[in-house]
Amino acid sequence: MPSRRQLLQGLGAAGTVGLLGLLPERAGAEPPPETKRVRLTNRPSLCEAPNYVAEELLRGEGFTDIQYVKRDEGAAEDSIAAGDVDITMLFGPPMILRIEAGHPVVFLAGVHTGCTEVFASERVRTFRDLKGKRVPRTALRDPSHVVIATIAAHVGLNPERDIVWVTHPGADWPRLLAESKIDAFLSAPPQAQETRAKKIGHVILNTLTDRPWSQYFCCMIVAHKEFVRQYPIATKRAMRAILKASDLCALQPEKVARFLVDKGYIERSDYALQSMKEVAYGKWREYDPGDAVRFYSLRLHEAGLLKSSPQKILAQGTDWRFLNELKRELKG
Repeated sequence: MPSRRQLLQGLGAAGTVGLLGLLPERAGAEPPPETKRVRLTNRPSLCEAPNYVAEELLRGEGFTDIQYVKRDEGAAEDSIAAGDVDITMLFGPPMILRIEAGHPVVFLAGVHTGCTEVFASERVRTFRDLKGKRVPRTALRDPSHVVIATIAAHVGLNPERDIVWVTHPGADWPRLLAESKIDAFLSAPPQAQETRAKKIGHVILNTLTDRPWSQYFCCMIVAHKEFVRQYPIATKRAMRAILKASDLCALQPEKVARFLVDKGYIERSDYALQSMKEVAYGKWREYDPGDAVRFYSLRLHEAGLLKSSPQKILAQGTDWRFLNELKRELKG
């Protein structure tokens, strides 16, 4: 397995040509992937940076046709069920709702904890103050709706009755808060860093530091069930690339930030670097992803968004076989 030093050395070539010199040591001991094509999501959310950092690592795993499918905001969660994406890293809680709805998606691993912040106006000091306030979402059951609703329910609010949901594009939310047209919104990197830099509102919850949210994976590796069934070797190899990319984000935030800017995933290197340093990358070995699925299933049930039990979601939509193997191989 590659050592920490090897990972650090391998990142030295970060730039517009990608991350070079990171071929997995075990690649020769495994059969090649059953398919040379792999499709991942691409949306404006830097907490999912391992998806992009993984590109050169995926080539090292034997993939020659690597596609990034662009989807804005909540549409990314539906791209796997639609068959447009094979395997990717996405925000987990909305995917639980897709599993209950019978979509052919499966959780394969957790990647990192805490990446979202809730910004609010001066009228809102705590989550309980959201009663009667305006909160935006891009669509029903998008990440913002799901997270705000679960946290609101956890503090005793009825999210559908007590919160005034309004629909606006996510890029407009900081401006709308500054203009007092909304009262709070959910943000993720790099929008969170930009909002803080512009001194818009104040943070009433940070899932990176505030319990219990900071104790569970938020972003996880998910895949289309048929891709996993047909291509188990490709599935494991793609997972290895994404998980190693997460380690690289944690170990070399400066070089990863520069890579993300050079590749055009973000314009400002200072926001990219803040994102890399603030998000808890490299935690995939430390927490149990089953605990995260169970925790968020219970919170979604409290919010009235989920009817299924955590046991049913775990049985229907999780597969930890490859993760268990990779934990043994990549001990860090």
